[in-house]
Amino acid sequence: MEPIFFLKGLIIGFAMAVPIGPIGIMCIRKTVAEGHSRGLIIGLGAATADSLYGSIAAFGLTFISDVIASQHFWVSLIGGGLLLFLGVRTFRAKRKDPVIPYDNKGLLGSYVSPFLLALTNPMTIFAFVAVFAAFGLGHRLIFVSACILVLGVFTGSCLWFLTLSYVATIFRKKLDAGGLRWVNRISGALIILSGVVALVRLI
Repeated sequence: MEPIFFLKGLIIGFAMAVPIGPIGIMCIRKTVAEGHSRGLIIGLGAATADSLYGSIAAFGLTFISDVIASQHFWVSLIGGGLLLFLGVRTFRAKRKDPVIPYDNKGLLGSYVSPFLLALTNPMTIFAFVAVFAAFGLGHRLIFVSACILVLGVFTGSCLWFLTLSYVATIFRKKLDAGGLRWVNRISGALIILSGVVALVRLI
């Protein structure tokens, strides 16, 4: 029965990651600007956060989810501010020649940014609880089953970002420096808009 939990987690992780939000935009932009590996690191950060929220749902840690819910305003405020910061930085990013390979500097930041951004969306934990219930996983799982389920969630989320970064790589080969500049501006504007929407919802 354990492989079934992995398969369900795989489907859930993939499905939860598919909607193209700010992190998806970051993944596309990083892949186009800096290569396939940077896009994968963005996805790895997001997948780690999804796994963390999935763990809370899978292990039935209601205390943690209640604390997150009680601090919804501040968590969302931090998330909106982080989106604005990342959006402005992306919009103002200097254009680079996409043919020139990038070094390994800033890899940690590429991982941490989407991780923190995903964590500041408190609705994710409730989405996982609802989806788990829809898959018949609403009851408390034994430790091994919960671990396998969370591993499936992580793998599914990574699989989506692997697909997304691969598709973005195809477009990267067709962009010159001028096209990359517009990718930065459009991506930055969309991320800023997401931050504004997140902050307006708090009013």
